[in-house]
Order: sequence, then structure tokens, then C-alpha cells
Amino acid sequence: MTYTPKSDFILTMQERGFLADCTDLQGLDEALIKGVVPAYIGYDATAKSLHVGHLLNIMVLRWFQKTGHKPITLMGGGTTKVGDPSFRSEERPLLDAAAIDSNINGMQQVFAKYLTYGDGPADAIMLNNAEWLDGLNYLDFLRDVGRHFSVNRMLSFESVKSRLDREQSLSFLEFNYMILQAYDFVEIYRRHGCLLQMGGSDQWGNIVNGIDLARRIADAEIFGLTTPLLTTSDGRKMGKSQGGAIWLNADMLSPYEFWQFWRNTTDADVGRFLKLYTELPVAECDRLGALQGSEINAAKIILANEVTTLCHGPEAAQTAEATARDVFEKGGLGEDLPTLTLDHDELAEGLSVAQLFVRAGLAKSGKDAKRLIAEGGAKLNDQPVTDAGHMIGMQDLKEPLKLTAGKKRHALVTRG
Repeated sequence: MTYTPKSDFILTMQERGFLADCTDLQGLDEALIKGVVPAYIGYDATAKSLHVGHLLNIMVLRWFQKTGHKPITLMGGGTTKVGDPSFRSEERPLLDAAAIDSNINGMQQVFAKYLTYGDGPADAIMLNNAEWLDGLNYLDFLRDVGRHFSVNRMLSFESVKSRLDREQSLSFLEFNYMILQAYDFVEIYRRHGCLLQMGGSDQWGNIVNGIDLARRIADAEIFGLTTPLLTTSDGRKMGKSQGGAIWLNADMLSPYEFWQFWRNTTDADVGRFLKLYTELPVAECDRLGALQGSEINAAKIILANEVTTLCHGPEAAQTAEATARDVFEKGGLGEDLPTLTLDHDELAEGLSVAQLFVRAGLAKSGKDAKRLIAEGGAKLNDQPVTDAGHMIGMQDLKEPLKLTAGKKRHALVTRG
């Protein structure tokens, strides 16, 4: 029999498509009804910005707070020094402390847009697991914590098993990651009364480890909840585009390019993404997602505006829509397009059109640019490009040039 939840948070998770698995759905639901529950999601500091792949769980934390509970964002200042091996084919590059701190500073900018931090009962707090992991005594940790872990069981987790089945090396350093993450849950429970860890479904094994460890050494009744690992309807990993990761920090990816990513959503994904990435009512998401033909484009603009407003603010969303309208409907240049600025020396030597498309991020390589041009998908100032080797020099850039790849991807080229 399907359990019908009573708490606003679990109802929201089910209605909007956020819920993959929960260790004890009824027990968690009852805890959420009784009062404010603290919950955390961990983020290792592997880059200067979070990307769209993280956005699903950031929205989970936002809904958690909106339904009256306390979100905890855990920065992995300690665990980043080890690296999560989950479903990876090789070990992550190791970062030094300065790089990790710099990345954490960049990531913190994103959370402040989605969560309210403060000292109130349901205000978010930010923690860094370096606070307790950096000072651990290795022998004491092995004796007090390590003895509760079965290597046989750890080897059975899919995240590790898949690596070993492919005969890809798993270092002892990485193997320790799941122990450290489990210990995080115990520490946050002890320090902040945290009852719930959430994360993507690839973190299920790590979350269960934490629950088991907390029960053994702290006699705690705590919970785990996972969200689905999203792919687009055409099978691509969510958050990736032809040009790379879709970053959430404006200095890593312009708000226009971010807006354009959502505007280019496949028709079949519009309704689902509206539920996951916006706060529009579910019925409205379903209505917009069911639109057909040219009408679905209006729904995509709503999706792009809503997501961009949350991440970059309403003014950035309005500017991006206006720029897109200028480019698509009026054939204009648009002032907020991604821009490649060439210096005097480069222009004195000249660059081929194919090189421009690569430099502007509209093609991955010269070969990719030549294929785009050969297939008729490249335009220069709205005119088809036929010669990949055509040279662009100083005289061609008295005014900015607009590059177009396909129907929806554009960039400007200017001289410095």
C-alpha cells in the first residue's frame, strides 16, 4: 500500500518529482510534522562554482526551508582533500587547501540566492567539515569509527563495485571517503541535532553508511532521502551543454547563456523541469508542459525566466529575454550576447572563420567548426558561411560581428 504523507515537505517532494528513495518515509514524515527538522546536503569544493547538476538539490533545500525546516549546507573542506569515488572512472585531481578555500568562496555565492541564512529556528546555516576532519587522530579514528565498517559491505556498494568491475584502480585514499562522509552525519547530528541527510541517488550508499554509524555510536534515529539522477529526454546528463558545464556563478557563465540553456529545453522536458526548477504551482507546470507546437516556446521562455530570476535576479532574466528577442525576432546583435574580444596582434595576423567559432565557444574544435560550416549551420551577421578558411582581420571588425551556430546559439566578436 502506498504511504500518503502528511508533511508539506514530503508532499512537495512527491508532487514535484524530487523523491527517489527514503530510508524510512513514514518515520521521517512523522518527525517533520512534530517540529523543525535540520537536514543537510554536502558539497565538495571541486570547482569555483556549482553547476546546473547541483541545482536540483539546491531546490530541495529551498523547499525544505519554505516548508518550515532548517537547511544545512555542508562545505566539504575536508572531504575534498580525499575525493568522492562514486561512479567515477578515475581519481579526482587533488587540490591544496588554498584552492579548496577559493572554491568554497565561489560556491557560497550561489546558496545565498536560494536560502535565508541566520540564527532563527528555520534559518539556514553553513558548515565546513574541515572543522572536525582536519584535526582527527588517525589511530583513534580507526579504533572508534573504522571498526564499525565492513570492507565486504563497502565493496558491495554499486558506486565502488562498478569501478572495480571495470578493473579501474580505486586508491585507499578514495576508499576512505565513505567513512569520512558517514562520520560527517554523526558530527552534524551531535552538534546541530541534524536528523536528515539528502543527496542524489548516487549517494545512497554513503547516506546509509552514515545512518548505520550514527545508530551504532550515538544511538541516533536519523534518516536519508535521495533525489533522482536526472537525464534529459534525449538521454544527456542534466547540466551539460555543447560548450561544457552550465555554471551558476555569473562570472563563470553569463546570465544570458544560462537563460539560453533553459530556453533551449527539449519540448518533452518542459513540464518536468518547471516542477523541479521553478516554484510555479504544479497544475500550471502541467498546463505549460502540455502545450504543443509553437505554443511550447512560450512555456520555455517562462521556464528560462523563472530559473534565471532565482539564480541571477529578475533584472538579469528580463535583460536576457530582451536580448534573445532582439536576436531571434529582430535579427539585431543584442547587447548581452557572449562576447569574444580580439586584440590588435590577433587581428593583424587574422583568424579563420572556423577559428572564430571555436574561440567563441560555438564549436568544440576546428574539425567541429568545419563540419558545422559544411552542413550549413554557421552564419556570420545572419549570412551563411561557406568557406571555413575565410580570414577575418582588422578591417572586418569596425563593427561587432555576430556568429550563429544552428538556430539558437549566438556570440559576438569585437576588437579590443
